[in-house]
Amino acid sequence: MVSLALGIDFGTSGVRACVIDTGGAIRAEARADLPAPERDGAAVSQDPEHWWRQLEQLLDELAGRDALSRVERIAVDGTAATLLLCSPDGTPLTRALMYNDARAGNRLADIAAAAPPEAPVHSACASLAKLLWLCDQHPARNAHALHQAEWITGRLTGRFDLGDENNALKLGYDPVQRRWPGWLERLELPAGLLPTVRPAGTLLGPLRPELRARWGLPEAATVCAGTTDSTAAVIATGAEHIGQAVTVLGSTLVLKVLSPQPVFAPEYGIYSHRLGDLWLAGGASNAGGAVLRQHFSDAELAELTPRLRPDRPTCLEYYPLPAPGERFPWNDPQREPRLHPRPDSDLKFLQGILEGLARIERSGYRRLRDLGAPWPGEVLSSGGGAANAPWRVMRERLLRCPVRLAPQQEAAYGSARLAQGLSRRSG
Repeated sequence: MVSLALGIDFGTSGVRACVIDTGGAIRAEARADLPAPERDGAAVSQDPEHWWRQLEQLLDELAGRDALSRVERIAVDGTAATLLLCSPDGTPLTRALMYNDARAGNRLADIAAAAPPEAPVHSACASLAKLLWLCDQHPARNAHALHQAEWITGRLTGRFDLGDENNALKLGYDPVQRRWPGWLERLELPAGLLPTVRPAGTLLGPLRPELRARWGLPEAATVCAGTTDSTAAVIATGAEHIGQAVTVLGSTLVLKVLSPQPVFAPEYGIYSHRLGDLWLAGGASNAGGAVLRQHFSDAELAELTPRLRPDRPTCLEYYPLPAPGERFPWNDPQREPRLHPRPDSDLKFLQGILEGLARIERSGYRRLRDLGAPWPGEVLSSGGGAANAPWRVMRERLLRCPVRLAPQQEAAYGSARLAQGLSRRSG
């Protein structure tokens, strides 16, 4: 009998589950919506119990289809920098501060005085600022600080003292030395607050017996250390080897490349996650699909795209930002969008925007290369714009490497692959 792996993905609006076999074929999928986070200015929070209730509903559904009876490995991904405090038995002591919660800006000066400039913690949205705010507002003895995926993993194993290397990065964890750095002591965090960190995909322990019985999993069912949603989405694409890159063509343009060494350049928003024996280095431009939405409807894009002529460049030197400000591949908060001159032809205007995005992609990979990452030998495309065939031709011409549509793009699928241990065999 073939054993199966279960991947669980917590995104911004829902939770997904995906069961795959050792050949990568999808055996079952399910999805449940999450209630929207509560917003109050810069504060964005959610009740962690909502996550667990929706996951229970999801796995009850899969168990009802007998989709879990051969699942032997489980891994969870969640939104990066979504953080809460819980008691040793996992009971939430606070609401979860979501990935885009920015209320903790008042602690950035303390972080700047303690942390080196290259540490990816100098943001109000980073986990470390949130942790300091939570400790100020909710002082509790014997509390544990956990990210979304780590807390859900704890609910599955019964252990709430374990974290993973990818989620821990923006809490200050040093993935190169694989330890919590000494500079964190300057922040005087309570003892036992930070989790013991394990590499993503590491076997952590068995699924709790009562959950195994409820959902009909075998006795061998084991839970693995998880990852962030964006890293799981990269794993989903099948990228495994040095020089394989992933471009996510969503509302922004996200570039990732597998590198033999880490690349950190916070001034460009560049950081690296460990993935097996390799590093996933990348950054994100503010340019992307959002600018297309400002000028074209879905119907217009569908009508114009087949008429694009990538063999006939427009010579329009656009830098298509949706608003002023850029972070990668250039850090320029004042950079203005450049979308002029505006031709009379909508087709030419669309092609000019796509050419501009392709040039930004090339510049991004050049920036990563200049900082020590390899130039892509292949680019896998995911996201809403990935299926645009004429755009792929433009990008291939500039990148001088094959560009193809990723066969799988869902983070839940990537977490299932992580549970199988595929990322540990990268090289």
